[in-house]
Amino acid sequence: MKVLVTGGAGYIGSVLTPLLLSKGFEVIAFDNFMYSQSSLNHVCYHPNFSIIKGDLRDKEVLHPLISWADVVIPLAALVGAPLCKQDPFTATAVNHDATIELITSLSPSQWILMPTTNSAYGSGDKDNFCTEDSPLNPISQYAEEKMKVEQVLMEHPRAISFRLATVFGMSPRMRIDLLVNDFVYRAVHDRSVLLFESHFKRNFIHVRDVGQAFLFAIDHFDQMCGEIYNVGLSDANLSKHELCEKIKKHIPSFTFVNAPIGKDPDQRNYIVSNEKLEQTGFFPKFSLDDGIQELMKGYNMIRNVVYSNV
Repeated sequence: MKVLVTGGAGYIGSVLTPLLLSKGFEVIAFDNFMYSQSSLNHVCYHPNFSIIKGDLRDKEVLHPLISWADVVIPLAALVGAPLCKQDPFTATAVNHDATIELITSLSPSQWILMPTTNSAYGSGDKDNFCTEDSPLNPISQYAEEKMKVEQVLMEHPRAISFRLATVFGMSPRMRIDLLVNDFVYRAVHDRSVLLFESHFKRNFIHVRDVGQAFLFAIDHFDQMCGEIYNVGLSDANLSKHELCEKIKKHIPSFTFVNAPIGKDPDQRNYIVSNEKLEQTGFFPKFSLDDGIQELMKGYNMIRNVVYSNV
């Protein structure tokens, strides 16, 4: 099968692309390389790999690639509430307008597997509990536009939506600004962090398990087609305070303090059920502890800010 991955050189894409190649797919990675990353150097040798530099908003470049593909995985986006807040116009143009253009240009026979976000749950119900059937209450431009795109996505007859938990772990195109990655970085280099609203909970998932979820969905497409799935670790619905306690088990010198005043700009606070995806037979392989240990190794190499989105 032929797979087009937009954002193929990004945080998730640079992990997913080699996985797809290892399974025998032909892969085109489409990316604008806005971070000057060289995250796909290690797969340029592969005869089934091609890379196209371009912008998701450029229809003349993108549409022939869409026509070529059997499967489209649209990862290209301005990811995260802070980055969207920094440039809301471009965020809407890419995350909403260009992505809907991509979806609606697909033929009914083409497959599309797309990551959305579980941040659209906002704070969940009165118990902060969320399933795929829970009402959505997006609290950021990023989440709101992802929600709107998902509505269009699910009108396509051959679509799957993955509502991703907060992703963590090392990637060739690293992001230090993600919560677990950020806190472990601070623990390794600063030995401390100040927490705002430390009781707020969220769900987490390793970047390699995200990649494997896409492979699993391709292999089980007829079974999973037309559905929305939360993708996260069922044993990792943790508050920020609980996350810091886990990190401290690996880095005993790490200290964290709850701020008596102040507000977290990201007001997500929920417990997410991943049971629907688990019922298909997919289970993540990497625990939060695995990711913390992996990040500790990685941060022996990394000490700068070029690996963050903002």
